[in-house]
Amino acid sequence: MKAATHPAQRPRDAKLLVVDATGRLEHAPRSRLADCLDPGDLLVANDAATLPASLHGVHGRSGEAIEVRLAGRRSLAVDAVHQFTAIVFGGGDHRTRTEDRPSPPALRAGDALTLGPLHATVLHILDHPRLIALRFDGTADAIWAGIARHGRPIQYAHVPEPLALWDVWTQVAAPPVAFEPPSAGFVLDWALLTALKQRGVGFSTLTHAAGISSTGDPALDARLPFDEPYHLPASTVRVIEGTRANSGRIVALGTTVTRALEHAASASTGLRAGEGVADQRIGPQTQLRIVDAIISGTHEPGTSHYELLRAFAGDAVLRRAAEALERHGYRTHEFGDSVLIERGIAAPCDGCETHALAAEPA
Repeated sequence: MKAATHPAQRPRDAKLLVVDATGRLEHAPRSRLADCLDPGDLLVANDAATLPASLHGVHGRSGEAIEVRLAGRRSLAVDAVHQFTAIVFGGGDHRTRTEDRPSPPALRAGDALTLGPLHATVLHILDHPRLIALRFDGTADAIWAGIARHGRPIQYAHVPEPLALWDVWTQVAAPPVAFEPPSAGFVLDWALLTALKQRGVGFSTLTHAAGISSTGDPALDARLPFDEPYHLPASTVRVIEGTRANSGRIVALGTTVTRALEHAASASTGLRAGEGVADQRIGPQTQLRIVDAIISGTHEPGTSHYELLRAFAGDAVLRRAAEALERHGYRTHEFGDSVLIERGIAAPCDGCETHALAAEPA
């Protein structure tokens, strides 16, 4: 698949591939997303705003240039910004492919890092020479100010122009806790929300600290996704319970929403509101308890996001979907096109690809 190279969240020609519960594939303009949901369904979105989590600076002991990409913390609390998990690169920027970025100077516990106005200390090396726990000096207010003033959105080489912060905030962005954008939510705008309401589809939100999507290192990528804190409001739990009581489907807008809802669900207590840290892996062996369908970007096989999609559809269905995405010119990555995948209930039929929702894309 080709990468989307322009930071447009809602391009007019955006495509949507619908994979139904039997494995049938249908193509639609993404602008008709509401028509692909059923009255009584509930769409749940992640309302996290994206931090400018890329911080350039200097490694104190060597004097060499580095880039620190903040990648995790244990809490969403506004004052819990002293300690982070982070990925460290050597000099350079997003114009070099992540996998081609140089390694940082050898890092050791106690090393000082100067990141613009921010000063930090390496607390631990986390079983990989580029993965660290760091602690920022100063008050929470000073740290927030330094991140806001000096940080840039984490960015990859497929988008050449520097991203502005508003490029990576969804239309429902609220607390700034995500390290990369919950980009499935780029589909949202007032027109879609109005169309959902007119169709009788509910809408609700949760907050999940979406993590990084790539480290450029196969060993580190295999550890993704890292643990990610979330907050599930009691109001969202009530709406979910009401939707399910009325036989409606729960549709997750993105992998982060899926991960939060499934972590908050328990076989003994049901869906639990409040704070949590999603530390589980979702994949083909996962028995989904809450989410019936997912709207996501077009993810390439081998990524952690693609692995999560295997909980919704079998490998044969996802393989045919990937072939259809390639054949019909769908764009991948955060500003790309979208898929809607219903949780499978039957073995897929052979070759059942249709264009009932729209003419075949050129």
